Amino acid sequence: MTVNGEPGQLNSFVDGDARVEVDGTPVAPQQLAYVLLHKPAGVVTTARDPQGRPTVVELVEHASRVVPVGRLDADTTGALLLTNDGELAHRLAHPRYGVEKTYVVDVEGEPSDEAIRALAEGVELDDGATAPAKARRLAPSRVELVLHEGRKHQVKRMLVVVGHPVVRLHRSAYAGIGLADLAPGSWRELSQMEIEALHKA
Repeated sequence: MTVNGEPGQLNSFVDGDARVEVDGTPVAPQQLAYVLLHKPAGVVTTARDPQGRPTVVELVEHASRVVPVGRLDADTTGALLLTNDGELAHRLAHPRYGVEKTYVVDVEGEPSDEAIRALAEGVELDDGATAPAKARRLAPSRVELVLHEGRKHQVKRMLVVVGHPVVRLHRSAYAGIGLADLAPGSWRELSQMEIEALHKA
């Protein structure tokens, strides 16, 4: 591979005007793509699965190769972004940028006002206290949580701490982009306005 006539390296930076060739053949840049998927239960958030389970990448039959931004557990449903814009994906997934993620959680039992307040103020997990969040009751055993963090199994761990383990977990929105009428397993391209909003998130 060469970049502007010079041998390329794994860490070579290539801007939009660079001339890239592989074995003497010019390579055109891939067009950036941004997709919202309504992830169904039982699908894993990877490109390939050694256990043969269906993956989110298999669900999105896009002309461009897109990969998921962050992860949702196999049993978790809801909003998942996929893109080939590596710089944006890194920013969205990095905890430092505090991208908002909204979850609707069905739980065991009926959380008290005190439990809802604890979720909002932050609870102590084995890797430290959670940041303040938005928490409200939607039904006796259903809670909405809006987080700016992205720790592994965070929602499930938070609900265990307040004594109400998760029965069903659904991400209804990511960075303010909701699913609207998108059916489970379906996907759509993001609008230009949504893409611009992501860059500002």
